[in-house]
Amino acid sequence: MPTQHLDNIINSFDPIHLDEMNGTALMNRVDTKFVITFNQLLNILPELKEHYRMLEINGLRLPSYESEYYDSETLDFYIDHHRKKVDRFKVRFRKYVESDLSFLEVKHKSKGRTDKQRIMVNGLPGTMSDEHADFVRSTGVRQEELNHVLTNSFHRITLVGKNHVERLTFDINLEFVGNNKTKMLENLVIAELKQERLSRQSPFYQIVKSLMIRPYRISKYCIGVIELYGKENVKYNRFKKKLLKINKLQANVA
Repeated sequence: MPTQHLDNIINSFDPIHLDEMNGTALMNRVDTKFVITFNQLLNILPELKEHYRMLEINGLRLPSYESEYYDSETLDFYIDHHRKKVDRFKVRFRKYVESDLSFLEVKHKSKGRTDKQRIMVNGLPGTMSDEHADFVRSTGVRQEELNHVLTNSFHRITLVGKNHVERLTFDINLEFVGNNKTKMLENLVIAELKQERLSRQSPFYQIVKSLMIRPYRISKYCIGVIELYGKENVKYNRFKKKLLKINKLQANVA
C-alpha cells in the first residue's frame, strides 16, 4: 500500500513521546473497533490533528509490530470468540520491532471491558516455556498447553487525545502467516478507540459517525485463523458477514 501521502499527513501531527503517555496506558479499558479502507484513513486523519497528538518513537511515527498468537489444540480461544462468550482470553507475544522490545501479553475480556497483563520477554520465542506458561496461568487462563497458531504483522499509527483520556490506533498493512500459508489484507484498516469508559463524545467517534461508519467488532486473530486454516476446518458461521465485508474492501484496492 503506497504510504507517501500517508507519511505527509502523519508528519503534520504534534508529537507525543512514550514518557508522556503514563496517564493513557489504559491497561483496563473499553475498546471500540472500526473497519475502514486505506483511502478513508487518508481522509479522516487530517480531521484529527486538532484533537490528537501522534506517538513518535526515535523519530518514527509508523512503527512495525509482530505478534505470535497462542491457543489450545482445539482452538478454545477462537471458539470462545466465535460463541460470543462474554468472558474470554487472548494470549500472544508481541514485538515492537524498531524498539526491539517484546512482551508476553494476556488480554482478558469480561463484561465489555478489556484487562491486559504482560511481562517483558526476549523476542518472539515460537514456543511457550514453563515460565511463560506459569505467567499465563496466573492471569486466570485454564488451558494447560498452548501452541503457536499464527503470526501476524502490521504497521500502527497511535494517537493520544489532547483533551480526552483516550488512545486511538490504526493498524495497516496486515499480514498473517501460519499453517504454511501467508495472507495479506492490503486495503483493510482496523481502527481501535481505547477509553477508560465508553464515551461517544470522542472526537474520532463523532467524525466517523458523521461519515456513517459504525463500530465493528473484529478480531485480527480470528480473521487470521479462518484465512490460514480454512473455512472447511474451523467454525466461522458468525463471522460470515465480517468476511464478506473484508472481501469487499479488498476488492476495492486502489
